[in-house]
Amino acid sequence: MSASAIDQSADEDAGLIAGETDDGDRDYVASLARGLEVICAFTRDTPAMTLSDVAKVTGMSRATTRRLLLTLVREGYAEKRDRHFSLRPKVLQLGYSALSSVGILDIVQPVMNALSQKTQESIYTAVLTGDEVTYLARSTPDRVISVSINIGNRLPAYAVSTGRVLLAGESDETLERYFSRLKLEKHTSNTVRSVAQLRAIIAETRELGYSLVDEELEEGVRSLSVPIYDAGGQVIAALNACCPSMRFPVQDMREQLVPELRAAAKSINERFQQQ
Repeated sequence: MSASAIDQSADEDAGLIAGETDDGDRDYVASLARGLEVICAFTRDTPAMTLSDVAKVTGMSRATTRRLLLTLVREGYAEKRDRHFSLRPKVLQLGYSALSSVGILDIVQPVMNALSQKTQESIYTAVLTGDEVTYLARSTPDRVISVSINIGNRLPAYAVSTGRVLLAGESDETLERYFSRLKLEKHTSNTVRSVAQLRAIIAETRELGYSLVDEELEEGVRSLSVPIYDAGGQVIAALNACCPSMRFPVQDMREQLVPELRAAAKSINERFQQQ
């Protein structure tokens, strides 16, 4: 790269960091948007990355990426060890602030607690975060054997029932972009094998109004999810039951748990309507 090209790139980065955009929209803060993009670059599979890794994932210059990463470190949202950057727990405050503002946790938790006690299964609420789902609330039964997913855990959307319900609630255009960048990883012998197969599954999920995943992410675990809607009728979260396979055959889950989850989701949806 020539010296003039380097100077031009540096000037462009400085302008973007200062808040200017190349499309003339002065209400759009490019540095904020790019900072959020950097945060979303970290995933379950890539929890720690070098500056070059983040620049490659986001498509930003190294200069811009460096400024954004060091800003996140200074504000306590990320940390740097040797050459690698990773997110710190403080970043969860961003998500919880958003969730608290719409009151979703206050609404779903009592319903989840009641459902967990009634079914004696582990109940979760998850949201779509990029190409993954993030679990934001849970309620576990008194059973000795139960499925445990920690709050804040992120899992690939294609391999879990929460993800498929949430993907089914996306627009066709958003789904096409998702499919175009998707790289499937085989977690078990049951994991979905192709994008074409996943397309059919998402279409079926839209028709059924629920998703049942049979040991695709982890052997010995089956999960069932239904959508949660906001007051405007948009899918904003998924209500989920995770069960050990040895205790709940697939057909029993369809016959016994689908009605329970739907009733619980209906109660949550009605509470949103009352806000």
